[in-house]
Amino acid sequence: MPKVSVAEAKSHLSELIAKSTHSKEKVIITRRNKPVAALVSIEDLRIIEQAARRKGLASLAGKWKGFDEVAGQLDNLESLRNKGGSGRDVPV
Repeated sequence: MPKVSVAEAKSHLSELIAKSTHSKEKVIITRRNKPVAALVSIEDLRIIEQAARRKGLASLAGKWKGFDEVAGQLDNLESLRNKGGSGRDVPV
C-alpha cells in the first residue's frame, strides 16, 4: 500500500481519489512518517463497515456462557459468505 505525506496528499488529492476509485488502490496518509489516515474507495469503506458490524455480533456471541456453538456457526456463516455461492430459491 503506497504511503504519502499529508502535504503530498493535499497537492495530489484528485489523482489519489481517481486511483482509489478506479484502481481500488488504498493509500496511507502519514504525518511525520506515522500513519494517520487512509484513502479508500467508497466501495471498500462499505465492505470494511459491514465486516466490522458482523465481527461485533460474533464477538458478543462468543462471550456468552454456553454459546460457543453460536460463535462457531457465525464463523461458518462468514466463510460461506466469503465463498460467494449462488444462494437458494425461496418461495414468496
